[in-house]
Amino acid sequence: MDVYLVPVAVDRYELYCEEQEELPSEQAAPEGLVRRTVHRFRTTVAEAERAREQEPAADAPPKKFTARVKARVLRYVAETIAEQRLLWHLRGRLEACLVYPHDLTEPQARELLRRQLNRDFERHRFWLAIDSLGLVGSAILALLPGPNLIAYYFLFRIVGHFLSVRGARQGLVKCQWAPQPTAALTALRTLFDVPPADRTERVREIASALGLERFPAFFDRTAIH
Repeated sequence: MDVYLVPVAVDRYELYCEEQEELPSEQAAPEGLVRRTVHRFRTTVAEAERAREQEPAADAPPKKFTARVKARVLRYVAETIAEQRLLWHLRGRLEACLVYPHDLTEPQARELLRRQLNRDFERHRFWLAIDSLGLVGSAILALLPGPNLIAYYFLFRIVGHFLSVRGARQGLVKCQWAPQPTAALTALRTLFDVPPADRTERVREIASALGLERFPAFFDRTAIH
């Protein structure tokens, strides 16, 4: 697993990776509330990933209202998981490669990695607690007819934050990191003051050099404009 320490501002970094998604099996959902919930969560994530990668045809007929709502929900899910995917992939990892700008020293890169993972651990642990309270509070809506969409919303967030907490802790405590400097990431520093429209081609070249297909969208979303 390759994790990239990406400079997105003069003094700010973000972690990034592109790992193949593990799609859930098509067999029946497992027994037990927790396993069934995680299975449903992974199925929703996989569907959101497929929806993000499929562009609608130009001559496609207009979607019905329910289809449009579902598309918006899946788009929201895809944007949400983009920020947590790295942490989910870290769960169970004992080894990973840290790719960092070559103008940093190895101790500096390791310290920045530790800070990022620790920040993510604390942030997701905080929201795990908040959303758990929200789920408990939404139980009163079970008295109303129809599906409890609010409870489903909090449950989805709880699973995501729980997996993120586990991944961040794995990266901090158990994972062994192999550092690898690269000039390609260093080159991103020259693009901070360049308008997004003007730097697009250069970012694509850097992404191609790193073998990262989705990196341009990530950098445009996180870099200081």
